[in-house]
Amino acid sequence: MGIRERLRQVEISRQTEAAKPAPEEKRVAETEREPVGKRKAQNNSFLQIKERCQKMAAEDNAFYEADSKETRNELRPRLEELVREVAAEMGYPLTELEVRQLGLELLDEIYGLGPIEPLMADQTVSDILINGYNKIYVERRGKLELTDVSFISEEHLRNKVDRMLYSTGRRVDESSPLVDARLPDGSRINIIIPPLSVDGISVSIRRFPEQHLRPKDMIAFGTMTEEMFQFLDYGVKSGLNILVCGGTGSGKTTTLNMLSGLIPVNERTVTIEDSAELRMQQDHVVRLETRPPNAEGQGEVSQRELLKNALRMRPDRIVLGEVRGGEVLDMLQAMNTGHDGSLATLHANSPRDCIARLELMINLSGVEIPPSSIRKQIASAIDLIIYVNRGRDGKRRVESITEVVGVEDENVVLQEVYVFENKIDPINERMYGIFRATGLRPSCGKKCESAGITMPETLFNFSKEVI
Repeated sequence: MGIRERLRQVEISRQTEAAKPAPEEKRVAETEREPVGKRKAQNNSFLQIKERCQKMAAEDNAFYEADSKETRNELRPRLEELVREVAAEMGYPLTELEVRQLGLELLDEIYGLGPIEPLMADQTVSDILINGYNKIYVERRGKLELTDVSFISEEHLRNKVDRMLYSTGRRVDESSPLVDARLPDGSRINIIIPPLSVDGISVSIRRFPEQHLRPKDMIAFGTMTEEMFQFLDYGVKSGLNILVCGGTGSGKTTTLNMLSGLIPVNERTVTIEDSAELRMQQDHVVRLETRPPNAEGQGEVSQRELLKNALRMRPDRIVLGEVRGGEVLDMLQAMNTGHDGSLATLHANSPRDCIARLELMINLSGVEIPPSSIRKQIASAIDLIIYVNRGRDGKRRVESITEVVGVEDENVVLQEVYVFENKIDPINERMYGIFRATGLRPSCGKKCESAGITMPETLFNFSKEVI
């Protein structure tokens, strides 16, 4: 079946599903909380009821002494009754749906992050971007969309920002107007306030799924093919040093998580990150995280210091969350001195650009090394470069797996093993693509053979279409 016919069938199936009536249990669930982005604009009377109820609840210690989710849910009927009483006093009748919705919003205000609490609970949201108190964007399935969610005022947003940072031990104020931290649920948060942020407080929250994507999920989503995963599986187990590169939000950390899950369970792994995001599946793992300087500019612990310390911890593997500075030189030296099978990510727009960035970061490390020696060091240390990218359709794919062959005429020689070719169906203008093996058998296969792994020829001779 051709790719165009498959695209037509997908479109017909989507229209058929959209025409089906919603199941009863789904309609009941929707009455519990109106979907974000579809709520009617709340008028002033509704907001006044909410504000007055919140002030009255603040005077009742029972609401703020609730120490568990179950206790809070038990208090919800009392909040709903409070809403009914206040609405009656103000002469503004509410439907039962509005009462339940307002009760939920009050729970979010008292115990959560206010208006964005539903967004934090939505597993389809991968990024929450707050541009001032009244403009909030989210990313779903790789695409940005504006929501109708907003805070009441800049002060309201500032209160919720302080609540976010409370559990992290960090603070943001005029003396420290920007902060990067990790929330208790693992989400990464960046906050910047005026005067650095001209139009008000800006908050960027990068969320991660509760369950990491498994290889079979990535294959099903069209991120890679079964053959590409099998090749990477052999490479990780054979101890190949692998870099994952790509742009912001392209899926580098997700790919690194998948690769780290292939490390044998009997090996000792040390992870080093700016913000702990990796979800290692092995038991024998030591997780290290950098520390920013305090208000006096002291106490900073960089990735380079952690990497040097990690070499004294008898690691079999070193996993570096993201290479961004002078630690690149120590990483390459570690890969060249017995720590095979190490993994890392960095920002780059292609495998060739990845090599250029490595050279640049080495030059910025403060150590003077001739360019020819730098390239030999890179070619000797790195075995594979995986390039991931987010396409215009919002889907993230492994667009290239490239082998670092060596140095020739003082240039690092790269050889593509797998490539992804973007295509557009001219009939319905839908995007699709083709994963293709270049047919070249990588020289790193010898390293796999020495580890007792023989890669079949079928891995290097295929072409598959994906939507």
